[in-house]
Amino acid sequence: MSPLMSAALTASLAVLIYMTLFWLVSLWRRDASVVDIGWGPAFVLVAWIYRAHGPEMDIHHLVLLVLVTVWGLRLGIYLFVRNWGKGEDRRYAKMRAREPNVFWWRSLPMIFYLQGVLVLVISAPHWVAQLEPGRPGWGYWEVIGVALWLIGFAFEAGGDWQLARFKANPDNRGKVMDTGFWRYTRHPNYFGDCLQWWAFYIIALDTPHGWMTLPAPILMTFFLLKVSGVSLLEKDIGERRPAYRDYIERTPAFVPWFPKSKH
Repeated sequence: MSPLMSAALTASLAVLIYMTLFWLVSLWRRDASVVDIGWGPAFVLVAWIYRAHGPEMDIHHLVLLVLVTVWGLRLGIYLFVRNWGKGEDRRYAKMRAREPNVFWWRSLPMIFYLQGVLVLVISAPHWVAQLEPGRPGWGYWEVIGVALWLIGFAFEAGGDWQLARFKANPDNRGKVMDTGFWRYTRHPNYFGDCLQWWAFYIIALDTPHGWMTLPAPILMTFFLLKVSGVSLLEKDIGERRPAYRDYIERTPAFVPWFPKSKH
């Protein structure tokens, strides 16, 4: 069996066990939101498995491994601190309310295993890059990728930090966050997340078959924009929070830009 296939099978088995354990925790907590906490670290797990199956580590492999580990652990820790003990996310709560008697077992394939499959698919740049040797030394793709990753990390981590501070202030209850990164985009965290996954792909271009993993960042971008990110969060937010409608009118949804002036 080729190293690529061996690594893929090992990662698939590990993700299967990993997501099953998180599902068991969700049954104990009666809270499917724990899957969100496990999302980022799942990519870290997969990346390290690929590294264990790869050739001797060079700077190319190390850069990718460090960046995805920092990204995944930061996201997991942040969501753990933010979500633990706060009750089930309303997305999953609605699904539970529709099928209260069967949700407990249907959540395993519909939520946990589905996200596990997405982790494996979106991790394609790490799969290929960790199993193939890169060009000697630093290439221009690494430089571009790391620069893009740093910008993305600043938006994602910085946006999360700014929002957490904003919500921690009782005087801001009911108000809309529109300062810092949030002044230039309504979703700096999602925008930053997207940039980081394009950065992983760009770094992977320094390997012979890295270009073939293009569907991975495209899929992540699609989900952030159209499925679990921007579109889902803003589906009815204008009805729940009237002040947000004005924020929508003057602030870009995703790609940062200067806000429209108020009239």
